[in-house]
Amino acid sequence: MTSREQVLQVLESRAGETVSGEELAAALGISRAAVWKAIGRLRVEGHHIEAGTNRGYCLIPDSDILSPQGIAACLGEPEAARNIRVYPELDSTNLQAKRLALEGAPDGTAILAERQTAGRGRRGRGFFSPPGSGLYLSVLLRPAHLDAGSAVLITTAVSVAVCRAVEQVTGQHLQIKWVNDLYREGKKVCGILTEAVTGIESGELESVVVGIGINVEAREFPEELRQVAGALYAHRPAEFTRNRLAAAVIRQLRELDAMIADRSFLLEYRARSMVLGKPVLVYSGDEPEEAVAEDIDEQGALLVRRADGSLRRLSTGEISIRVKAEKDN
Repeated sequence: MTSREQVLQVLESRAGETVSGEELAAALGISRAAVWKAIGRLRVEGHHIEAGTNRGYCLIPDSDILSPQGIAACLGEPEAARNIRVYPELDSTNLQAKRLALEGAPDGTAILAERQTAGRGRRGRGFFSPPGSGLYLSVLLRPAHLDAGSAVLITTAVSVAVCRAVEQVTGQHLQIKWVNDLYREGKKVCGILTEAVTGIESGELESVVVGIGINVEAREFPEELRQVAGALYAHRPAEFTRNRLAAAVIRQLRELDAMIADRSFLLEYRARSMVLGKPVLVYSGDEPEEAVAEDIDEQGALLVRRADGSLRRLSTGEISIRVKAEKDN
């Protein structure tokens, strides 16, 4: 760990407190000059650190700079920083997580970026990822019971986990549009992309990468997204930090194996569903099919009642809610 990382770890663990340069140097086994240089670098990166003669250094709690040390401090686990990687920019956090998976990165490795240049959603769609206004996070998971049919079930469990994390940090209640979109007040604020990773030599399914993109603060969305995209906040409050939200998501994902094993999360998934009981259009071929969303089964699949009365099970595909005026939403 570099001097900069060591200093940040201490300051994050004691955010809002003043820590003297002498104390930092003694605790970390580095010189006062090294502390001073580390503070300078952290300030350049955007960390709000106050200092005064004979007073020491204080990391202001409203600093919203993503860092492994900041997330680990919110987890209350300084050692967790070694499995958290934060980048100023990536093509895609999911792509980076898959690269690290093939290098043997451990279960629970988290990858975050301030900005994505090629963020992706389902079916190869792009994901709008401007700097500083969102949480773009991918987590490498090696579930105990993993098979090719697990993707939908994992995605439904992750949807509930993210809803819980958001509610814990912000107090906001989110709804779920099957299978992977989270909504607030009728606007999409989060997308989830689950991808399998297979071994190069074995060709077997070895791990899963879960990508989570949350719009934290409203920005100017592209024209094609303005009617559907939203954010958690118009202007984020001073007490909110993305480090806190990232830590809450990571903490919830640690329970994923247990959630999937007992399926208890499905009750909450159904309760948060914004499609059950409503007319939907199912897009899985050339022409959309009208149906009514009836239930979510024990594998996370959507059960819809077709016009002829038969029941259809969907484990993939696209649905669109049909509103009263017979228009698609």
